[in-house]
Amino acid sequence: MSEVQKVAVIGASGYAGAELVGLLGQHDKVSIQHLVVSENSTSCGKLFSELHGRWQGICDVPLESFSQQWFDDNIVNTAKKLDAVFFATPHEFSADWAQAFVDAGVKVFDLSGGFRLKNAEDYPKFYGFEHANISALSQAKYGLAEWQHDDIVNTNLVAVPGCYPTASLLSLKPITSNHFHIENSLIVVNGISGVSGAGRNASLATNFNEISLKPYNILQHRHQPEISQEANADVIFNPHLAPYKRGLLATVTLQLKPGITAEQVDAAFEQAYNDKPLVRIVDAWPQIGNVAHTPFADLHWQVDQEKHVVVVSCAIDNLLKGASSQAIQCFNIQLGLPSEYSLLGRSY
Repeated sequence: MSEVQKVAVIGASGYAGAELVGLLGQHDKVSIQHLVVSENSTSCGKLFSELHGRWQGICDVPLESFSQQWFDDNIVNTAKKLDAVFFATPHEFSADWAQAFVDAGVKVFDLSGGFRLKNAEDYPKFYGFEHANISALSQAKYGLAEWQHDDIVNTNLVAVPGCYPTASLLSLKPITSNHFHIENSLIVVNGISGVSGAGRNASLATNFNEISLKPYNILQHRHQPEISQEANADVIFNPHLAPYKRGLLATVTLQLKPGITAEQVDAAFEQAYNDKPLVRIVDAWPQIGNVAHTPFADLHWQVDQEKHVVVVSCAIDNLLKGASSQAIQCFNIQLGLPSEYSLLGRSY
């Protein structure tokens, strides 16, 4: 079995970072060495459990402040080798710093969008910054755990997928990878997410008292190019914000080639996921309540053979399968463990 890995989490104070810390803390191949927040964070010096009370008495670890000096002291000039670092940070931060960790021999699992898009020219348009590290971008591999095992194994920098793309791609790829869809036909992805997807910082736009179900960033959301890139097909992505805490549902509609049968579609999904324990093929349209606080993705689909259409729905927890538990899956894969290791049979 793998040796215990020394890890750090940068961005440990946010929602996804906190879920990640909890998962790492209960992983028997992990020793958490550092929990780190941004240099100007008001959380610096506080205990992790002060910010996230569910971990009181379990993870009473102080939060350290990141700086160049912290990096030099703890990564460059230390005999205590760090094996892996998880970024749950703003996109620009990981884009700036990931290569430095890789160069120091530390594997990087990036939960931000800093390395998800392969084309550097897309970053100013969709993320609002020029990518500072083209070399690292060329090395990074996308980490959709159920589909990219070999890529994850053979890289030191894993771009953990976004929450909307995870649910969307689990729905799309059994169809698009088998070329069952009509090339260049309209593919529509409708997504609905709870407010925790917007992060922990307070905002009027994500205040429960202000929210009703609404679409946002139509035709310009940053996850659209990510979904299209990894599905190898252009999609129209329609995100929606809903007034609940956590969970995400994606429903995709594709036009099938004439002659593609419901049996072929069924077989494609069964073949893709019959040996993937964290993807559950369910007998009815999935519900967020069945996946919230779990690492599972629930999938269901229906084919209309007269119209040559397939509709697929996938429900996930946006903070777990859409972020932190998928990062753990990628970490496990790199260790040669089953991707679901430490994620099943535990309380969330």
